Amino acid sequence: MPNHPLADSGSSGPAVTAGARSALASRFIDLVADKLIATEAVFRHHLSSDVPFIEKAGRYLAEGGGKRVRPALLLLAARLLGHDGEEEVTYAAVVELIHTATLIHDDVIDHAALRRALAHGQVEIIQRLCGATLKMTEGELLAFQRLGAADLSVEEYFEIIDRKTAHLFAAAASIPSLIPPQRPEAGQVLSRYGRSLGICFQLVDDLLDFTARESDLGKPVLSDLKEGKLTLPLILLLPRVQAAQRRLVERVLEDRSFTRVSPQEILDLVAAEGTIEEVTAMAEEYAAEAKRELEVFPPSGAREALEFAPDFVLHRRS
Repeated sequence: MPNHPLADSGSSGPAVTAGARSALASRFIDLVADKLIATEAVFRHHLSSDVPFIEKAGRYLAEGGGKRVRPALLLLAARLLGHDGEEEVTYAAVVELIHTATLIHDDVIDHAALRRALAHGQVEIIQRLCGATLKMTEGELLAFQRLGAADLSVEEYFEIIDRKTAHLFAAAASIPSLIPPQRPEAGQVLSRYGRSLGICFQLVDDLLDFTARESDLGKPVLSDLKEGKLTLPLILLLPRVQAAQRRLVERVLEDRSFTRVSPQEILDLVAAEGTIEEVTAMAEEYAAEAKRELEVFPPSGAREALEFAPDFVLHRRS
């Protein structure tokens, strides 16, 4: 991981308007908007529940924040490597099915349909997808084992999010390098790009739990803490504060509610310690690291779009 700027936290960056966020989303996915819509159709076809169809891919991503970032990455990476077929659409849909399987009840996924979708695929691609799925499962188990723990370390946190989030981003970005003609060197670069972007994505998720409006996020602020999840702003904070202040956080973890401690008390504590700014600086460094990986590729529309992805992730609001 990049050096964590713990001593010099920096700032959270300039405010970004809704219009600017929409423009970032547009620059991120315009090149693959048609294929993203085709991916959504495949994704919807292989779910037994109804998933709302998107009218315009750009608006869907702009308004939906983190929705469909993974398939968009895969489609853009395929474009970067010169692929233009139906195969990448199938893999993009499968990546999103795998992600969705961690969010909704297992019986919603039609596993037979998933196997059929992969039936024509390259063995290496299936292995890559299976590996990412295994890592996600390991990450979920590690997180569950440490649920409610007030002593979660920074190292443990990054181990969990590397498995839960970053591996699927890395797989999404690198799978096009396995489509014939294979380009293993490009795949290694794109995997590192995807991993850095995935970590950035999760750090922003943590930040939104503290900074987003409930109307944007779709859930109350500090929902993670209420569910027993200790995220990075609080992991950094707890070793630095007095026992009475630590106890505020511990009570919420114990109660799984804000009956004895108010959300504002936690928000004030985090604001006083500056850990929001520190985590923002970390997210920005991972975003910059992702962009640097792309420098080995010649300039192109696909490379430019992939370079916009970290900015889109940094400035999303849901």
